Amino acid sequence: MQSTSQPIVKDLVLIGGGHSHAIALKQFGMNPLPGVRLTLITDVYHTPYSGMLPGYVAGLYNFDDCHIDLRPLAEFAGATMIASQAVGLDLKSQRVLLIDRPSLSFDLLSIDIGSTPSTLTVPGAAKYAIPVKPISKFLQRWETLVAQVEQRPKRLLRIAIVGGGAGGVELALSVQARLQRLYEASHSPPSLLELHLFHRGQRLLPERGRWLGDRLEHLLQQRGVRLHLQETVCGLEGIAGSGDGGLETGEAVTVHCESGLVVTCDVVFWVTQAAAAPWLRDSGLDTDDRGFVQVSDTLQSLSHPQVLAAGDVATMVNYPRPKAGVFAVRHGKPLYQNLRRLLLNQAPQPFVPQKEFLILIGMGDRSALASRGRFGLGPYSWIWRWKERIDRRFMEKFSKLDMGNGRLGRRKAGDRSGKIATVRPMLTEAYPSIPAMHCAGCGSKVGSSVLERVLARIRQEQPDRSRDDILVGLDTPDDAAVVSVPADQVMVQTIDQFRALLSDPFVFGKIAANHCLSDLFAMGANPQSALAVATIPYGLESKQAETLYQLLSGAVQVLQQSNAVLIGGHTTEGAELSFGLSCNGLVTPDRLWRKGGMQPGDSLILTKAIGTGTLFAADMRLQAKGRWIEGAIDSMLQSNQAAADCLREYQATACTDVTGFGLLGHLAEMVRSSGMSVGLDLNALPILEGAKETAQQGILSSLHLQNQQASHLIKNLDAATRHPLYPLLFDPQTSGGLLATVAASCTSECLFALKALGYDQSRAIGVVLPSLETPCIEIR
Repeated sequence: MQSTSQPIVKDLVLIGGGHSHAIALKQFGMNPLPGVRLTLITDVYHTPYSGMLPGYVAGLYNFDDCHIDLRPLAEFAGATMIASQAVGLDLKSQRVLLIDRPSLSFDLLSIDIGSTPSTLTVPGAAKYAIPVKPISKFLQRWETLVAQVEQRPKRLLRIAIVGGGAGGVELALSVQARLQRLYEASHSPPSLLELHLFHRGQRLLPERGRWLGDRLEHLLQQRGVRLHLQETVCGLEGIAGSGDGGLETGEAVTVHCESGLVVTCDVVFWVTQAAAAPWLRDSGLDTDDRGFVQVSDTLQSLSHPQVLAAGDVATMVNYPRPKAGVFAVRHGKPLYQNLRRLLLNQAPQPFVPQKEFLILIGMGDRSALASRGRFGLGPYSWIWRWKERIDRRFMEKFSKLDMGNGRLGRRKAGDRSGKIATVRPMLTEAYPSIPAMHCAGCGSKVGSSVLERVLARIRQEQPDRSRDDILVGLDTPDDAAVVSVPADQVMVQTIDQFRALLSDPFVFGKIAANHCLSDLFAMGANPQSALAVATIPYGLESKQAETLYQLLSGAVQVLQQSNAVLIGGHTTEGAELSFGLSCNGLVTPDRLWRKGGMQPGDSLILTKAIGTGTLFAADMRLQAKGRWIEGAIDSMLQSNQAAADCLREYQATACTDVTGFGLLGHLAEMVRSSGMSVGLDLNALPILEGAKETAQQGILSSLHLQNQQASHLIKNLDAATRHPLYPLLFDPQTSGGLLATVAASCTSECLFALKALGYDQSRAIGVVLPSLETPCIEIR
């Protein structure tokens, strides 16, 4: 996450994690701009590299070989990564509209979201065709198909590919090569694979030189691909009751062409001419006839110069070029340079893309052909090796990130010299009101105008969830909140605050609220109200207001889902973002849960997987895969409220939540409180993806050593330390699960109910043993 004493004065927002933005992020990591808050909005954590995707489909690369992991790249660049989808722009207010969270402000915006096939105009295509974009969804469907073939290699498989451009042809070659190898491995006849390629033109790849199209047509025919040239697909229709053909419906599909040709297939892949996301035009940006953003030679929008676009989503009006990955890669460097110039109030520089470019097309069998203009060569294996070297060199730029050379490394090393010192005055001279030093004490409080604007906006945008037992809250200017407690209930209070473990304030606010409320759920209480304590990074008032708005919006959303309300708080400014809540809950004394209620024979149930501590320690070192952090965030965003209700239904005897002390630390509290011993099955522990790998690499939280002091309660410590999961016992958790005991007779039903509620990682991890002279934990 970003952490700096430099005030935030400008917001640069990147929408999309395409090739151009990946290159720009790497450059910003190498050459940071102090005072600029960099944000990446993307709905995927891994962006595919187009040059290697055909090889992945052909089974020649694994997932990580051909995907740029955006999470560590964003960390390297010092960027906030927001996992969401942009659905529009408010260009007047300069805000990005997001699908599932509050809008986001920007001073400078760049768009690199690629394109999508224009499929929906053909009847039946939306239901029966599998579009190749978005790539992530296509790859999931492709792997499903491969698995089906592996399971049933003796059945006929008929595949149609619609589109004879570069994408369709490469897909046909890769699909044919991968599936043919599967059939050969199972000793199935090659005739079981029937592959059709439909193209409305007279020749393949009409946008390229004639030699390339003719050569590929010959190669496809050699491989048995049935070419249907000058055939325009006009409709797709499912065949009811046709068995297990299609991936989704189980139906075979008939492909209808304008000529009257009808072909029956099991799967239809759609690789037609690219189109743009409709919201680009709807937002008011100048677009071409296909909806792509029209940009000048500086990659700035013709209508809104504060918006830039690159890659497939951009159309350079003076230099129209095909929608190809090679141009997206070439846009990266000039895009970064012009973004930097604009942030420093310098004039952007024009960019002229080349006319001719080298095309290297893999055949799916470790051979490739090369083409430039009217000339070509291949396919040969040496061309494939040449192509592979080029592709792997490109990917190494993003897979081998030197933390010491990025913004994160310089921040940790305390470097304030060199390029940073050179550009700082250039960026901040326009904002003389920002003080060079920041005072503490009461002077560190965020200004009242910021608070008033943020709270007014939250009240306006959030639904009214007032409670009768809140006598004085945010809607009055009094010095403190006032709540009432029913005569037959008691108030349960808890407080927690911690530094942001990720730089997205909205998601951090949600995670922090879930974390703080978990203490109430672990005591059997129903949340009532909360007070917030926040530290906001230095910056212009507008930047601080944006951070605070995003943070409180996330927290309030979680509070409202728990029927609790925010009734006040305290906000200061500092070098880095931190947040916490003091939460109040209500419960009748007879329904209060304690840690000491365990009974002999009870099963020990854990409702969430563990591993957040080691994963985020690895994340700070740029050694965690994005999908690991994505899984950890999903787990932390899951409230424990429904789990608590479920455990109540199955008459839990004791309960606590697993947070900063780690699983063993919190279990030790239960053991000491109850006077019971516990047999703990390490093999039954639910572990977040990636946590075992990072822990075994010795990447541990700073709290790990302190938590390890609880190991003295382990009866068989020597044997336990040899277990590969042993270090995870001491891993501190953020917004971890509930740890509870239930009677053995209802364990299976309780776990079934928890999983039905979405707690997929719920496990029975141990059993309560009869009381011993000295309570202990026995590792099994």
